[in-house]
Amino acid sequence: MIGPVAYRLTLPPELSNVHNVFHVSMLRRYLRDPEHVVDYENLEVQEDLSYEEQPVQILDRRDQIIRNKTIPLFFQTVMEKYFKRKSKLESSLSQEKDDNYSSAKQSRIEINLVDLPADPGLRPRIMDYNANDRDRIRKAYLQKGLCQPRDHNFPQKSFGQKLRRFNQAWFSEFPNWLEYSVPKDAAFCLCCYLFKPDIGNQAGGDSVVGEGFSNWKKKEKIHTHVGGPNSAHNQALSKCQDLLNQNQHIETIFFKQSDQARIEYQTRLNSSVDCVKFFLRQGLAFRGHDEFENSSNQGNFLELLKFLADHIQKDIVNVAAFETINVIIRDLGDALFCILIDEARNISIKEQMVVVIRYVDKKGQVIERFLGIEHVANTNALSLKQAIENLFFRLGLSIFRLRGQGYDGASNMQGEFNGLKTLILKENPCAYYVHCFAHQLQLALVAVAKNHNQIALLFTLVSNVVNVVGASCKCRDIIREKQAAKVVEALNTGELFSGQDLNQGTNLKHAGDTRWGSHYGTLVNLASMFSAVIDVLEMISEDGSN
Repeated sequence: MIGPVAYRLTLPPELSNVHNVFHVSMLRRYLRDPEHVVDYENLEVQEDLSYEEQPVQILDRRDQIIRNKTIPLFFQTVMEKYFKRKSKLESSLSQEKDDNYSSAKQSRIEINLVDLPADPGLRPRIMDYNANDRDRIRKAYLQKGLCQPRDHNFPQKSFGQKLRRFNQAWFSEFPNWLEYSVPKDAAFCLCCYLFKPDIGNQAGGDSVVGEGFSNWKKKEKIHTHVGGPNSAHNQALSKCQDLLNQNQHIETIFFKQSDQARIEYQTRLNSSVDCVKFFLRQGLAFRGHDEFENSSNQGNFLELLKFLADHIQKDIVNVAAFETINVIIRDLGDALFCILIDEARNISIKEQMVVVIRYVDKKGQVIERFLGIEHVANTNALSLKQAIENLFFRLGLSIFRLRGQGYDGASNMQGEFNGLKTLILKENPCAYYVHCFAHQLQLALVAVAKNHNQIALLFTLVSNVVNVVGASCKCRDIIREKQAAKVVEALNTGELFSGQDLNQGTNLKHAGDTRWGSHYGTLVNLASMFSAVIDVLEMISEDGSN
């Protein structure tokens, strides 16, 4: 013995060419097999202590895994000195027996799962069990639970000038895999014991599987053993969870389905995606006014695919939006860009911020793309800037690539001290601000209209007419009927022509205070429906006089 883990053999001088030192790691536990008891004959040893040997049988096969390469190993260690010479018939029978020997060398002894060693330091290696029994043994250990003797008085060990011992709080910190062996005073990992691949000393060896971890002053090595999401430990932990939940595992459920069921599901899914793409491309509504089962019209999508649930169509729409934004971001690349922002309320009275980017693509063309609508709880400059930063973070954009910003003239947008443009300019001086030309035109037109008495009177009268005519549903129905009758009469006389997108139903709408285009639309509709509006006003006048 030359050390605690190495031994030297005393050999005669004639065998000086044989290496006489071996390490204890070369020793393996022997599992008794009745077939290993064989007859032997006298060995004829020469004067120089040599003898003639001849391999006669393959006793074991093993695959050595080296990274991505597998090397088959054959152990031919049984020599002629241990076996009697066999006839040709016996040799042929022995060769047939070799083909099935790998399954016979580990005899199937009935294992009592109740009597499995509970202490991790006393367990045999999982690979020492028969391959057909390993999953049952693994499941039995997982169902039995971890070996965590919380009431044990953990002994202290000397590390330099300090005494340290196993900390009971580690059981709560690592509740899914940490075990403690009382005889060995060491910590073990149950998941790695059950599923860690046999790769020798690679990836940290077997410190938490074979000998156990007992270096109590270096707790960080436990975290090192856990590693990242794809570490050997986490993969073993995932396999433990899959073994306990095999009935709920996605692979089990998937393979339970028949081929016909999978084909039908794929057909329905493809049809659903095609319908969603069609609705998005055409700008059609998914929902209907009445989507109950007894409804005669459940809406476009449910009428086309009644089996599709509401959350699925939302998921598909969200995926389509996500992919569209990804295409925009890829086309933008590392180029500089500008942003156009405006806020407005939706139909549910929620403040929303619309974000549009402008950039020059690789062909030299100016591209303007809609990025999305962000909900904002407040319209002050700080809230809007925070919403912009959150959007840039999700899309992988940097505010330092911003070279322009365009907003309306509101104080929260273009304020010199606390406006949105000022906050962005403080962070990026190259993000020049440009007052939106559409808003400038709107302000100029409103100012001109207010300073001209006749124009101001005109829009006041138009607003009053719209309020009177659209005051009740009865008035609206009457104006629709009269307008439809006049359209039919004009078609018969040849004043109007029929065709696609011609003579569509119109209605009077209130003009917006901040959108000059809405004033134009109101005037156009009033001019086209002028005669019908006059008839309704006369009817209202007659009803009032009566």
